[in-house]
Amino acid sequence: MRLYEHEGKAFFAKHKIPLSAGKVVTTAEDAVRAAREIGFPVVIKAQVLTGGRGKAGGVKIAKSEAEAKEHAAKILALVIKDYPVEKLLIEPALQIEREIYLGVTIDRANYKLVLIGCAEGGVEIEETAKSAPEKIIKIAFEIDEPCYPYHGVELAQRMGLSGEDLKAVSDIAVRLFGLFKKLDAKVAEINPLARTKDGKWIAADARIALDDDALFRHPEFEEMGIGPRHEVGELTPREKQAQEWGIPYVDLDGDIGMFPGGAGFGIVGNDFIHHYGGKPANFMDSGGGPSPERIAKMLVLLDDNPQVKVIFGARFGGISRCDDFAKGVVQFLREHGLSKPMVVRMTGNKWEEGLRIFDAAKKETPEIFARLEFHGIETPIEEISKRAVELAKQATTGK
Repeated sequence: MRLYEHEGKAFFAKHKIPLSAGKVVTTAEDAVRAAREIGFPVVIKAQVLTGGRGKAGGVKIAKSEAEAKEHAAKILALVIKDYPVEKLLIEPALQIEREIYLGVTIDRANYKLVLIGCAEGGVEIEETAKSAPEKIIKIAFEIDEPCYPYHGVELAQRMGLSGEDLKAVSDIAVRLFGLFKKLDAKVAEINPLARTKDGKWIAADARIALDDDALFRHPEFEEMGIGPRHEVGELTPREKQAQEWGIPYVDLDGDIGMFPGGAGFGIVGNDFIHHYGGKPANFMDSGGGPSPERIAKMLVLLDDNPQVKVIFGARFGGISRCDDFAKGVVQFLREHGLSKPMVVRMTGNKWEEGLRIFDAAKKETPEIFARLEFHGIETPIEEISKRAVELAKQATTGK
């Protein structure tokens, strides 16, 4: 459950992590007033619960009231990775000499907490970890082990810092670790932690993700207007629609729409698609014994998603019946129509009845089945997965 940058910085302030004075606004006019109070130049930042806002035009420097109004209006009109920008953070534009990275997270494989530093900040730390892992400095802690000042000093020294820089960064690292544990966080990052021309270290950004299972222990969150949210951020429009319909659904970044029979089979289907070189566009769960109407709504979410190039359906009938599955697909085809290729396989409870429903509907209205390939138990799931990946690649390359 991610926090907005301005929310994260509010917690930084409480833990005495150095910050610039900032103001949160919701209109271009308020942005101008805030910038005037802070003093030009200012940086105007989109407040969204996703990365990549800078590349999307969501971070701009304004040197005058006219620029502040223009930039603020443009940023508020943006939709960044499906997230509309509704708030802006206005801060002084820092004169930065150096940027580093500090973070705390959980090492789930080894059941440890990890304090992380990198002498290169302001970049995607995941990319640095892949391309130059030796630059990532880590100190591991037992779950109940505190972070002492000497840990912060060790981290700063291993990052090549000395003198006043070492003192300042080591202190911030210890405070960040304390904040991480105090909030029951999953991730707490400062990227970048910036040294300005006057030698001060300032948290120029804040990324905090909380453990939503621990929210009951933090009534102070509600007082700050922080309530339960999507695991990684705000709900996308499709996720909001799915929530209204009571369909467990998460958008991913691939192009193969996943139309599974249940959560377990959905996970297996995603694994198959990855194995054969494809990328799922979503995770979805039909729930036990879904009605044909629910099945039809699931398909609407996928067919209306412009990111989806092909739909991959895999139904294993257990509690759920394949004939109801087939009825839902046919209902969708008749009411909505299919705008992209779709491959479906059914096995298990009443799979033969499901195929008969498909055959009968195809004879009656063959045109609505022009983009649909359906299979039964005779076709291995591996072949259906490969076919979905193949169709997605054809849609991308046009071959």
